[in-house]
Amino acid sequence: MTPRPTGPLVGVFALQGDVAEHAHVLAALGARVVPVRAAADLTGLDGLVIPGGESSVMDKLSRLLGVAPAVREGIAEGLPVYGTCAGMIMLAETIANPIGGQQSFGGLDITVQRNAFGGQVESFETTLEVPEVSGEPVPAVFIRAPAVLRAGGDVQVLASVPAHRLESGTPDGAGPVPVAVRQGNLLATSFHPEVTGDWSFHRYFLERLVRPTA
Repeated sequence: MTPRPTGPLVGVFALQGDVAEHAHVLAALGARVVPVRAAADLTGLDGLVIPGGESSVMDKLSRLLGVAPAVREGIAEGLPVYGTCAGMIMLAETIANPIGGQQSFGGLDITVQRNAFGGQVESFETTLEVPEVSGEPVPAVFIRAPAVLRAGGDVQVLASVPAHRLESGTPDGAGPVPVAVRQGNLLATSFHPEVTGDWSFHRYFLERLVRPTA
């Protein structure tokens, strides 16, 4: 008789975006993974991942299908959520340059700018020092990525990149640009950790937010 899996039950927001890549990493790290396409799919989850993709499409579909209120309720009740790229936009309280009428789930006290590093042709790879997450440099792939223009006092900045990377220069005059942040049970990265082969952020999410040991 095959033993039942005992890992945390983690949903991957599956209305749009690179769902399969996140599901693969989470499953490899021992999580039980389910797609989230309806409000009922959030029942019983220990955590949720919102993947990269197109944030305006995610927003429209989530409202059309009635998922958005359930996600907002989950966030308000403390559900651990990790958003990558478009997922960061969906978790941001404020979008600096929304497409007409675009909304977000909110929860993270940040202001983000969509496509802050330029379009597809300006995509780049780099390594980040993220001591909170890994003892080794973390590879990061930025594809039409957002940037954090403002982070509230309760937001922990985990990693940043030099301001010269921004397409429009440095926000508010100077300083590095946050690309990985955490606020309580919410985690967000501008980049795509699911495509690099480095699972540090997914492991951090599972171990420190979904199933904290301390």
